[in-house]
Amino acid sequence: MLALLPAVALVFSCNNPSDTAETTVDSTNVMDPATDAAAVPLVNHAEAVLTGTYADTTVSGTAKFDADDNGKVKMELEITIPAKAGKSVAVHIHEHGDCGDNGNMSHGHWNPTNKQHGKWGSADFHSGDIGNVQLDNQGKGTLTLETDLWTLGGGPEKNILDKALIVHGGTDDYTSQPSGNAGTRIGCGVIK
Repeated sequence: MLALLPAVALVFSCNNPSDTAETTVDSTNVMDPATDAAAVPLVNHAEAVLTGTYADTTVSGTAKFDADDNGKVKMELEITIPAKAGKSVAVHIHEHGDCGDNGNMSHGHWNPTNKQHGKWGSADFHSGDIGNVQLDNQGKGTLTLETDLWTLGGGPEKNILDKALIVHGGTDDYTSQPSGNAGTRIGCGVIK
């Protein structure tokens, strides 16, 4: 019996947790999806082809986005909405590049800076608050915008790729929260 005692002690001492190597996690390479989304490769050009979200409202158009060497993105938007001829419609960039469920799958305005909704260039506005586009008597409208608040790729705080460009049926009042009371989402296209 005394001969077995040292063998048993040896087995138990080998299983002692204090003698095993500690497992550590190096948190410097762990990505927090809420704050550290992976950067997307930069591109020089992207487009969103706009189509109607409702069968009874024809919406067509294209938004072209071009990056320059000075860190700015220029958007050239052309839309046609015959049913809205002579009126204005609001256009915004929304969070998700999904036009499903009549544009509602795009969720809210893209707002990586967590600001209040407002008019582009004012004290507070979402990075996706583009504004209103005046349509002529044939329902055609254009808007050009150049900014360093957007990139085509890069980090999530400025990257507009794979976001939805939404055309609303009404105008943005620039004050109602969180979206300017701009009305139904009648057109949508994904920035690719």
